[in-house]
Amino acid sequence: MHALEPLSAEEIKTAAALVKDAGRLGERGRFSSITLLEPPKDAVLGGTAVDREAVALGYDQAQGSAHRAVISLVKGAVTSFEPVPDCQPGYLLEEMAESIGLVKADRRWQDAVRKRGIDDLDSLQLDPWPAGNFGDPDEAGRRLLRVLSYVRHSETDNGYAHPIEGVVATVDVGRGEVVRVDDHGVAPVPQQCANYTPDAVGPLRTDLKPLDITQPEGTSFTVDGNEVRWQRWRFRVSMHPLDGLVLHTVGYEDGGRLRSVLYRAGLGEMVVPYGETSPGHRWKNAFDSGELGLGRFPFVNSLELGCDCVGEIRYFDAVIANDQGDPITINNAICMHEEDYGILWKHFDSHTFTTEVRRSRRLVVSSIHTVGNYEYGFFWYFYMDGTLQLEVKLTGVLQTMAVGEGDAPLHSTVVAPGIGAPHHQHLFCFRLDFDVDGIENSVYETELEGMPVSPDNPYGNALVSTMRLLGTESQAQRLVDPARGRQWRVVNPSRLNAVGQPVGYRLVPGNAPVLLAQPEAAVAKRAAFATKNLWVTPFAADEARAAGYPNLSKGGSGLPSYTAADRPVENTDVVVWYSFGVNHVARPEDWPVMPVEYVGFTLQPFGFFDQNPALDVPPSTNGHCST
Repeated sequence: MHALEPLSAEEIKTAAALVKDAGRLGERGRFSSITLLEPPKDAVLGGTAVDREAVALGYDQAQGSAHRAVISLVKGAVTSFEPVPDCQPGYLLEEMAESIGLVKADRRWQDAVRKRGIDDLDSLQLDPWPAGNFGDPDEAGRRLLRVLSYVRHSETDNGYAHPIEGVVATVDVGRGEVVRVDDHGVAPVPQQCANYTPDAVGPLRTDLKPLDITQPEGTSFTVDGNEVRWQRWRFRVSMHPLDGLVLHTVGYEDGGRLRSVLYRAGLGEMVVPYGETSPGHRWKNAFDSGELGLGRFPFVNSLELGCDCVGEIRYFDAVIANDQGDPITINNAICMHEEDYGILWKHFDSHTFTTEVRRSRRLVVSSIHTVGNYEYGFFWYFYMDGTLQLEVKLTGVLQTMAVGEGDAPLHSTVVAPGIGAPHHQHLFCFRLDFDVDGIENSVYETELEGMPVSPDNPYGNALVSTMRLLGTESQAQRLVDPARGRQWRVVNPSRLNAVGQPVGYRLVPGNAPVLLAQPEAAVAKRAAFATKNLWVTPFAADEARAAGYPNLSKGGSGLPSYTAADRPVENTDVVVWYSFGVNHVARPEDWPVMPVEYVGFTLQPFGFFDQNPALDVPPSTNGHCST
């Protein structure tokens, strides 16, 4: 078994039992996560044999304390047990379920709902939300959730079409009590249904003909455990309870040698800050990774052939620990397939009247996660020319609020009669541990600039490509600048290509807004990673989360604390943190379920190869192209 193979169900059970048997879990202890303790990087890269170890993040509900246990699966013992101070691990699933029951049993909530003419309380939809931290002294030291309510006219009705405006219940899940129920004023509950199942939308289109994707001779990739080989790419894939879909040891075979590109790539954190100021909504800020665990059950979807993935599919299951430490297998958690991607390269020679054209193909590795009302799809694309792309697909149902007839809210969009959708952002930070042809790398900021008219540039057409070394952590806190075509290049100074340049990969930004909340805002302190597009740190195994443990935190952890010492990041083992996302001003076309919105970034070889690495792709043999 390779050192980076995810924990098996049996290993998770063993790790949980060892922690419990050692009396370390606590009186009301639960597991926030149990994962593989990734071996030291130098051991993995050097092929050194290492013992299998698991790491468990536990939470004692009775004490309100967190701890981190390291378990040797070879020795069958807990080898390390340390408290994690000032930490609130992500919410447990049972806490979210208990919060709903507590609210439904609370007389204050019942009275507030009945005040709006609602008597069938059992049919209501209740959604727990992370509470955040706004410095309220009455909330200090508590483990809180906030709960919103919606009406469902039937079991399958879309509750977000009927928000119960103004009622917010705050629950202390540690003490098992409803702290308070805030009623910010009665507003009519929107009654118009907005369902999207085939029976609800009316006649369906009848002019779509079948589009089948087949590979009669099978796929072009091979899988061994969690290692994938495809078109000279080689990498490992897994599902992490916080990071979601993770790639490891990404490399490209070139001239008989496997050349490394990335050691690890995965989500470092994400935040969805809402911009509505009304009291029922102004506290909404969701860290879907650190607060909820994007890669846990039930947030990870089991993907379906012909729906989520099309073609000749290879699925990977994910084994994740639940709150009690029992393993849960999520079938088809990761989908992998090949797809045609148009022209790879082409040229018509006007002298010989001959054409050479090659078709592009890409390998798709994907997972989809449902968190509350939103779906997030994470798609890694591997291309034949050495390019690697990450695309996030956002869909699902809008977060809603009730608005009065004729109202024109300042911080929301009216998307349907009586329904408003608050302005918000979706901001992602990916942690990219680069090893470009080795571990000692440097990062440069590159731009293409126009030069002023001069004797050497009489037509004013001169362009110059600039490169600026980002030598320290403070110098490497940067923003995207589309007007300048700003990109960042990760190079290996000790490896030169055929023209004497350091081999490298460049990060090509896509849509990349930054956090728009004011610096004084609570979310700005907790999500400081999203105030910059680029951060660079030297590799440290314990610096893995862009916002640290964000659940109920005051902020300041994660990247702000990692970079406080302003360490050098030149010619060393660098980790690039890239933040990007979507400013979502909702449209009526996003209702009742939004079409997919796309955002991401691209990693392209820049001098990594001596020439086009896809020259040897054969011409198509489909009988239609000349060869």
